[in-house]
Parts: sequence; C-alpha cells; structure tokens
Amino acid sequence: MNKRLFVSVIAGAILGVICVVGAQLRSSFDYSAEYLFSFWFNRLLMGIVIGLFVVQPNMKKALIRGAIIGILVSFAFYSSTGFNDHIGFLVGAVYGVIIEFSALKIK
Repeated sequence: MNKRLFVSVIAGAILGVICVVGAQLRSSFDYSAEYLFSFWFNRLLMGIVIGLFVVQPNMKKALIRGAIIGILVSFAFYSSTGFNDHIGFLVGAVYGVIIEFSALKIK
C-alpha cells in the first residue's frame, strides 16, 4: 500500500467516526448499529477511492477532484437510505476535500 492510499484510508476512517458522532448529535432519531456502521464505512470507502487516484500536482484541481469524489461516494449512501440525510450527503464534499488535502500534504 502506498503512502497516499494509507493516509487517505486513515483520514476517511477518522472522518467516519466524526460523521457518526455528528449524526447522533444532530438527530433525535435513534440510529441502528448497522446504519452507523454503513455511515462510517462510506467515509472509509471515500478515503480508499481518493487514495487510489494519482497525485494531482495542482492543489486547486486536486481539491476540486476531492470534492467531486466525496459527493459521488456520499451519494451512494444518501440514495440507499431514502435521501433523508441532506447534511450527511453535502458534508461528503467537504470530507473529500479534507481527505485529498491530507493525502497531498503528507507525502
């Protein structure tokens, strides 16, 4: 496993934990363990997908790519859960940028 992929996977896993905690704090709905695991796994998958892409030397293009990948991966979870968690979907773009930035900075 190359360093970019490793950093991206770790960043995705950490952001997944933050996402699960955030989902529980902002919602009065009691999520099942399966739902929360799926939410976390979606962020981990986002890290894997971003980590597999080739390093983009242009920072602006890399961050835009991170946002696009983030929103696409988030859409998979969002659509499979009945389009209910709008915040979780939109924050996927932000998490994609964070993961891409982390992978760029830690070479």
